This record gives sequence, C-alpha cells and structure tokens, in this order.
Amino acid sequence: MKKVNFNIFILAFVILFLSTSCIENQKPENSFSFVFMTDIHLQPEQNAVEGLKMALDTINKINPDFVITGGDQIMDALNVSFGRADSLYSLYQEVIKSCNSPVYNTMGNHEIFAMYSKNDSVRNHPEYGEKMFENRIGESYYSFEHKGWKFMILNSVEEKANHRYEGYIDSDQLNWIKTELEKTEKEMPIVLSTHIPLISAYKQILNGSTVANDSSWVIYNSKEVLELFGQHNLKLVLQGHLHIVEDIHINNTHFITGGAISANWWNGSYHGFEEGFLKINVIKDDFNWEFIDYKYSPPAE
Repeated sequence: MKKVNFNIFILAFVILFLSTSCIENQKPENSFSFVFMTDIHLQPEQNAVEGLKMALDTINKINPDFVITGGDQIMDALNVSFGRADSLYSLYQEVIKSCNSPVYNTMGNHEIFAMYSKNDSVRNHPEYGEKMFENRIGESYYSFEHKGWKFMILNSVEEKANHRYEGYIDSDQLNWIKTELEKTEKEMPIVLSTHIPLISAYKQILNGSTVANDSSWVIYNSKEVLELFGQHNLKLVLQGHLHIVEDIHINNTHFITGGAISANWWNGSYHGFEEGFLKINVIKDDFNWEFIDYKYSPPAE
C-alpha cells in the first residue's frame, strides 16, 4: 500500500478552504451597505452623549460605506438662546467625529434656530433659521452617487408666516429636483432622505383610519414632489421625524420611517419602538433592510 503524503493533503485542504471562504465572503458587484440614523436629539443631559457614542460604536462594527442622518441631530434650537443652540451644534460636530464612515446629514425642524422665539429682533441674527444648519453642517439639500445609486438629501422644513414649521418642498428645491433628474438615467435607482415624511400611515394606526395627517406630520405637497419621479426609478424614501418604524411599499417605492436614535427623546421606548437605526444592504439594483436596536438603556431616576 502506498503511503499518503499528508503534507500535500493538508496544503490542498487549506487552499480549498481559503478559496471557498473567499468565494463565500466575496460581495456581488455593486453591492454595499449604509446606515440611516435619525432623530438623535443630542444634548449634554440624560446620557444622550453616551447613547450616541453607543450607537456609533455599533455602526463602526458594522462598517457601512456611509451613514445618512435623518434630521434632528440636536435636541432643539427652535426656542433657545444662541449660546444653547451653538453649544448643541458644537457637541454634535464633536461626537460625530467618532463615526468611521462618511456622514451625510439631513436637516430637521429642531435644527432651525429661534423660529419659535417671541423676540422679533432675533430674526435679524445672521444665523437665524436654517442659516445655523447651513453654516455649521452644510447645504440643506444636495445629492451624491455611490456604486450606481443616486442619493438625494431633501430639506423638508418650511417656516410659515406664524413662525411655525410645516413639511414642504419649496419651488427652488422642486426646480433643483427637476434639474437633477434631467441628468439622471431613468433606470438609475434613487434614494431620498427627508426628515418630515412624504408618506406615513402611523397617525391612522394610532387614532383610526379616517384621521388626517397635518402639515407638521408629513410633507404638504408630497404629491407634487413624487410626480417628479414618475419616469424614474425611485426605490427608497428614508424618513424621520415620527420616532417610529414603518415600511409602506407603493408603486415599487418603499417609504421607510427609520425610528429614532433617541427613541422617546432619551426617555426609553416610544410607542414600543426602541432606540436604534436602519442598516440598508444594497445588492445591485435591489435592497433589504433591518432595524438595529443598539441596546441603550435610559439612566435610572
């Protein structure tokens, strides 16, 4: 009987194992993952900084290609002093540095400086309203592309005459969307990020099917906005504001409201939804998603 050369056998086994592992771990072409985290409401109180750091640690372990925030990065600038608003923006800019992935920010209503102020003189402040976000974070609406997908970040917050906000896409932004779509191939998958939702059924779930949404809950001119995408491949609309999770699938578009990093504004779960974020996995021209609870617990009283 011939002796088996075990060294050759072991080497062949190792090569086969490594080759199989590489094949199994190899991602399909144009596949990637990203995170959508919304409604952080960062503040120095209530362990919010520690909570965001926990979320970012979890995200860093996932190692997505990038992160999109869905608005309300800070607790509130609507009716606070300039010093408080300035400190909250600075806090967010400092803590978010620990995210290892590129971060694309969406503006929320709580980023609007002094809109609720009863002092009319503050409206002459150089950072009044959306200017504070634009000066500290960047443009309030813009686009980027990644591996054959187009991402459009929208500004869904409009100040009304009574100095309250509503969900609305103004005419300048509608024209910008039209221009963007003119230079976008019709087959290219498109993702929108908007703080105030375009579509939501959650108020009806909470209060009954005949209850109407108001313009502080959803975007008032959503029909006009969505009609612009009628000849394009709008795959996904990522939404914030409501602190709940829902997935509405209409006409090949998913409208996913992404929960909240802060859940009930750092006071525990909100209508049964825990603190968390979405992980979206893209494979060629399709995607799947999951909500990740990063296991934050509010401080004991």
